[in-house]
Amino acid sequence: MTRGWAEFLERLSAAVGLPLLVFLLLLLSVVGGVLYYFFPRWVPKRFPRLRLRKRKKRDAEEPKTAAPEEVDIETAEPSSGDTLPDLPAKVFLSLADRLAAEGRYAEAVRERLRAIVRGLADRRAVEVLPGMTVTEVAHAASAVVPAAEPALRGATGIFSDIWYGQIPATEEHDTLMRRYAAEVDA
Repeated sequence: MTRGWAEFLERLSAAVGLPLLVFLLLLLSVVGGVLYYFFPRWVPKRFPRLRLRKRKKRDAEEPKTAAPEEVDIETAEPSSGDTLPDLPAKVFLSLADRLAAEGRYAEAVRERLRAIVRGLADRRAVEVLPGMTVTEVAHAASAVVPAAEPALRGATGIFSDIWYGQIPATEEHDTLMRRYAAEVDA
C-alpha cells in the first residue's frame, strides 16, 4: 500500500510539478471552505424538500386543534423568554400590577410593555414576528397608529433604559409606563 502510494505521488509530481500540485490543493481547500461557509445557498433544492416532507408528516400526527388554556390572572408568573406569550393583555397588566406591588419594578415595566404590544397585536395594529425588537414593534405600530408614537417611543425608551441600560427601575418608571399604556389604548 505504501509503495503504491509513493509511486502515485512520484508520477503526479513528475507530470504536474510540486508547486502546481501544492497550489491546486490550496485552491481546492479554499473553494471547500467558501462552500462550507455559504452552505445554505449552494444546497440543492431537493434536500430541503425531503426535510419538509418529514416535517409535514410529523405535524400531521399532532392534533391540530387544542383547547385554549385557561389562565388564572392571579397566579400568572412572568415569563423569562424573549418571545411574547400568547396571553391576553389583561393578564400582563394584572401581573404588572402584582409585580409593582411587590416592588419588582423592572419586571413590572416589562410586563406593561408586553401588555401594550399584545393590545396592539390584538387590534391588528402590528404583526409581532419572532425576533422583533421592541423598537421595531414600536416603529411598525407608529406607522399604523401615528397618534400612539410619542407614547410608544416613551415606553420603549423606559424599557430599553432599564433592561439594556442597566438603570435601576423605580416606582416613577412604573407610573410612566401606566400612563403610556393608557395613551396607547386610547
